[in-house]
Amino acid sequence: MPNVKTAISLPEKLFDESNDLAEQLEISRSRLIALALQEFLQRHHNRRALNDLNLALADLEDDEDDLGLLARAAERLKDVEW
Repeated sequence: MPNVKTAISLPEKLFDESNDLAEQLEISRSRLIALALQEFLQRHHNRRALNDLNLALADLEDDEDDLGLLARAAERLKDVEW
């Protein structure tokens, strides 16, 4: 996949700390920022998936019909990428 260049503004302290860490890890600042963003996006995705799962499971308390529960859970979770 090709890389895309972008310009971002960072607080100076964060910029300095990222430079220091990139140097310690012997990777480019761009690679460090890409790794950090990738980790942030994965955590966000995981939180959304957990929230969707919790909403689906919340129906357990209100439903006596197992097939109805499964159908609603499947509907809520259909767009979640595992």
